[in-house]
Amino acid sequence: MSLIIRQDLRRPANRNGDPGFHLKVDLDLPRSGFTVLFGRSGCGKSTLLRCLAGLEKDAIGTVRIGQSLWQDTSFGRFLPPQQRAVGLVFQEGVLFPHLTVRGNLDFAFKRVPAARRRIQKEEVIDLLGLEALLDRAIGGLSGGERQRTALGRALLTSPDLLLLDEPLAALDRTARKAIFPYLEQLPRRFPLPVFYVTHFLNEAARLADHLVLLDHGVVKGSGSLTQMLTDPDSPLTREQDAGTVVTAEVAALDEEFHLARLEFSGGRLLAPGSELTLGGTVRLRILARDVSLSLEPPRESSILNILPVQVRDLTPRDPGRVLVRLVSGQEILLALVTKKSAAALDLGPGRRVFAQIKSVALL
Repeated sequence: MSLIIRQDLRRPANRNGDPGFHLKVDLDLPRSGFTVLFGRSGCGKSTLLRCLAGLEKDAIGTVRIGQSLWQDTSFGRFLPPQQRAVGLVFQEGVLFPHLTVRGNLDFAFKRVPAARRRIQKEEVIDLLGLEALLDRAIGGLSGGERQRTALGRALLTSPDLLLLDEPLAALDRTARKAIFPYLEQLPRRFPLPVFYVTHFLNEAARLADHLVLLDHGVVKGSGSLTQMLTDPDSPLTREQDAGTVVTAEVAALDEEFHLARLEFSGGRLLAPGSELTLGGTVRLRILARDVSLSLEPPRESSILNILPVQVRDLTPRDPGRVLVRLVSGQEILLALVTKKSAAALDLGPGRRVFAQIKSVALL
């Protein structure tokens, strides 16, 4: 069963200088995994989350989660927030400061009737690494620890839908990097849909199973992560940091040079990452501007990653550049080259070439 969202919300301009806003979306989305709402600030991402949570009473339309109908204004149905099984985490985890971490978790857990509890405290504590924090006061937590606690509290409501509104925005780079592994485990441990709001493409690329692109309250694109990143008609392929994501297995670790050998359907890649887990999987973001092409494999080059690929198609991007889609095993790679280079290599559909990717460029 899918997650159906039809929402139409108008906010008129006012005397305070607010120009007004119109959100109009029509989406059928997967009922599991990460759906990332992506777009610039003010495009309607957080407003859509508020609609799903029942916090926008003026929204017109439908919200259905599988068999559960939360809203259908055609016959006056609108469940208030307290009747929607939603877990919500904001930019800054809103926790009870007078309670410990354990107290915050217990508060959420006890509010759920025993017959409806699908997620247990022990598995949340284990998933989010909260054991050592249970007796800590909220005021003594770091930003990352607060967000892990807020996420744990949201999960312990046994939600049908988990809404994460830019949960990493208030964290520094080190804290954001540390919390990603916890987020990545969510779909594997708990089969519930997660909506994640961000305006950072690197976050979307790391987490998304499905990507929704919003602009001025309107859906500009919706599809799988690969489709949205590689479709020439997608606005994301026109961005400066256009690229794709490859999921690879960690096949070997080189401690001397601090590199990981990563294998995927198109071959193998070397990337920084001696701290990765052997046998685990990792998502690699490969930017189009970091991929160069040649007719022969280079010799005596500093570039460690050379992949045999086949040109799928070419799309002009501006007067002097071309976006080239490449088939590598079961994956699609992108390369952004000049028109002169495309002509010199006689690039065209079916042409076999070699893609060169710097190890240090892999994200």
